[in-house]
Amino acid sequence: MFSLAELEAAHAIVCEALASTPALRWPLISARLGADVVVKHENHNPTGAFKVRGGLTYIDALRRRSPETRALVSATRGNHGQSLAFAGARAGVEPIIFVPRGNSVEKNAAMRALGARLIEHGADFQEAREEAGRYASAEGHEFVPSFHRDLVLGVATYSLELLRAHPDLDALYVPIGQGSGICGAVSARDALGLKTEIVGVQAAGAPAYALSFAAGRAISTPSAQTFADGMATRAPDAEALDIVMRRVARIVLVSDDEIAEAVRCFWTDTHNLAEGAGAAALAAASQERGRLRGRKVGLVLSGGNIDFSLFQRWIARDSLT
Repeated sequence: MFSLAELEAAHAIVCEALASTPALRWPLISARLGADVVVKHENHNPTGAFKVRGGLTYIDALRRRSPETRALVSATRGNHGQSLAFAGARAGVEPIIFVPRGNSVEKNAAMRALGARLIEHGADFQEAREEAGRYASAEGHEFVPSFHRDLVLGVATYSLELLRAHPDLDALYVPIGQGSGICGAVSARDALGLKTEIVGVQAAGAPAYALSFAAGRAISTPSAQTFADGMATRAPDAEALDIVMRRVARIVLVSDDEIAEAVRCFWTDTHNLAEGAGAAALAAASQERGRLRGRKVGLVLSGGNIDFSLFQRWIARDSLT
């Protein structure tokens, strides 16, 4: 999707607002997997997740092509909305963000604190996204999808940082929501001319990309049943899916119980807080530890924005039902 020069220019934009996030080896994580493991800590960003990078590059491009824009509309389960609110505040653009009813209370509060105007609509992300599109059209506002070239360009900068520091990674595990993270990863890998396997991770209760990858065509699901809200999508983005099918090695499905165990492992082994999607890469690598033995592996800890009540339940090993 991008040349190395484009990625470097995007990284410069991102670094005006953020510091590069650490990529750390944790001996206990490596021991669990029997591999040399490097964790990319996107949970250390000021919004607690990787999406903020995409918001910065999207709004930078928006201000150059439409400097008169004063508001934009999007839908989110939380991290995408925080990204647009963070970047919008720097550029004087108001984000109007649609969230599904029952969305994370803490993520809603964070978006409002960053300056977003929230509108609750629908039973899940898909319904909120469809209503956000209708609202943007009716009001004449810019609509920001969850997957867009300008978003992916910014998100790809975390993989650029990681792969430049560790060009010898054999595999990199990346969670999939709407696809910006994994498409950014393959773009950075290809721009750097590396051979790293990019492995996608989805929640078993929200497997649209995994089903589509296996079938070779887009497949949507009637629901997205997972506590990992960053991966709770039921319709793949067509552009993202095309990239994933051509350039990703495989997609691993992980259960909510496996994700919960990975949240606990990150907490006990690194004292880092991981949200469900943020722990998914570790959950998938744990499932595949047999094929990883002796290899060098990257894990994206994509975010740490987990509601305290869910964290308590997962850490305490309570039933998720």
